[in-house]
Amino acid sequence: MVVLHATDPASVYLSAAARLAEPSLDAVADALYEERSVVRVLAMRRTLFIVPVLSLAVVERSSTDAVALKERRRLEQYLTDGGIENPSAWLEEAAAAIEHVVPSEGIVARRITEAVPLLATRIVVGAGTKNEADVGATSRVLGVLASEGLLQRGQPTGGWTSRQHRWHLRKEWLGDNQSDDELDEQTASAEILRRWLYVFGPAPVEDMKWWTGWTMTKTRTTLGRLDTVEVEVDGRTGHVMADDVEADTTPETWVALLPSLDPTPMGWSNRDWFLGPHRERLFDRNGNIGPTVWIDGRIVGGWGQRPDGTVVTSILEDIGSDHAAMIEHRAADLTELLDTTVVKPSFPTPLQRELAHFD
Repeated sequence: MVVLHATDPASVYLSAAARLAEPSLDAVADALYEERSVVRVLAMRRTLFIVPVLSLAVVERSSTDAVALKERRRLEQYLTDGGIENPSAWLEEAAAAIEHVVPSEGIVARRITEAVPLLATRIVVGAGTKNEADVGATSRVLGVLASEGLLQRGQPTGGWTSRQHRWHLRKEWLGDNQSDDELDEQTASAEILRRWLYVFGPAPVEDMKWWTGWTMTKTRTTLGRLDTVEVEVDGRTGHVMADDVEADTTPETWVALLPSLDPTPMGWSNRDWFLGPHRERLFDRNGNIGPTVWIDGRIVGGWGQRPDGTVVTSILEDIGSDHAAMIEHRAADLTELLDTTVVKPSFPTPLQRELAHFD
């Protein structure tokens, strides 16, 4: 994988566990909060990801920096609309005050607001839309400062599925594992696209544009810096790294239960070739994919949980008794791993609602 999706905290653990020879939630937590070898970063498509620290500079120079600039401009506009005459100066004052009050052990957002009264400023987000809301400035300010590298999301305030995190100064959180500020944007962009192609290629340029969130111009320009060859992908022109042309040896048959927003189904914009006719059942109204059941590289169903934590599956096509037995065994393993924890989906899909009896 290049990165893991972190919009839903539980997906981080379950995506990693699905790929570990010895699945362990504790191992994922250790990497996040003890070893700190991976960190949360707002990056491609303005999405929150888990990124290896060794890849942090590549992700930030290729994607986060541009996202951070847009986020700052958006916040400055919110502040201007709220009556702040010099939003840039206001943000710099807020950043200095926040940096002063964040302790080494971290601090929750509520405490930051109490310590920095400036953050009590109200802003209107989504003005003129059905999602318009009058909110405090804290969450938006912290998000911008995190994308700019001042702050870092740390350990959750609750369990491993919690969506609330303590905030830290990044320089203290990472210590010696700091991002390489010498890496330039063009080099970083070529490297992130190279890594994506090794994982998700061969693929059409439209999939690259979607995954990176770049413009088509930047995508094509960056692709031109790589040593690739053209191949046919589902009747379209695709690209693959020149030293990755030979097809992989077909592995033994396998099954997997992947969580919501897993990086595999989120790797491409065109998913019909592995999704088949199951989109309506497995996606929510906003295009977020829910938990899926896979056999040999294609989606055959979905999974959810009963109120007691038991993992249950729904297979949407004929798969045969051998595969059915493999899936049942995998569901039992996942039930044991979750140990009665019921993962509340951020984006419940129609199939999840059926399996878990959501209202």
